[in-house]
This record gives sequence, structure tokens and C-alpha cells, in this order.
Amino acid sequence: QLQLVESGGGLVQSGGSLRLSCAASRFTLDYYAIGWFRQAPGKEREGVSCISKRGGSTKYADSVKGRFTISRDNAKNTVYLQMNSLKPEDTAVYYCAADPYTIATCRLNDSHYWGQGTQVTVSS
Repeated sequence: QLQLVESGGGLVQSGGSLRLSCAASRFTLDYYAIGWFRQAPGKEREGVSCISKRGGSTKYADSVKGRFTISRDNAKNTVYLQMNSLKPEDTAVYYCAADPYTIATCRLNDSHYWGQGTQVTVSS
């Protein structure tokens, strides 16, 4: 089964930046669209950003447009989420997820294989 591992989370001040990484072992990520999702305490899971299998299509939640950038390096089997101008409301556990069911696009409402998550905390 595909296993995903997130890294790069941490504590940052408001206005700061973090880069999250999503890596897979034993399986290539080329066959999957990858999404980043987040869940804050007491809130529902939210789709943040996603990228299609070959990187030609990306999507962003309105709340992060212009601040977050998703990218993938299939040679390194890794997907990244660059987060700039972070706000306290970005505080959440961030999960990456792999979706084998989309072809030239990606989706923010669900996925299939999930990582364990990495905590992002933005202080005011």
C-alpha cells in the first residue's frame, strides 16, 4: 500500500514561511494526483491545494490563493507546498493525500491514500 510521509511543519510567526514536503516510499508518485488538506481543532477537513499527476493542473482554496504554491518533483518522488505570508488561521494539521482516480486534473474534496500529517502552528 502506498505510504506517504509529510515533513516540514513547525512553529512560525505570522507573516513567515514554511515548505511542506510529501514523500512516498516504495511507490512512485507519478501515478497519482496529490493534494494537501488541513484540519484545525474543531473544524472540518479542508482541501488546501492539489496538483495533477504530471503537474499541468493545480487548484487552490480561496483562503490560500496567492500565498501557497504547490509543486512536484517526480524525479525526487516528492510534492511540495510552499506556504508564504502565513496567518494564525493557517494553523492546522496538514495532510498530503494521493488520488489515483483523476487523470489530467485533481480534486480538493477528497482523496484516497493519506499521510499521517504534520503540524503547522502560526503565532500572532
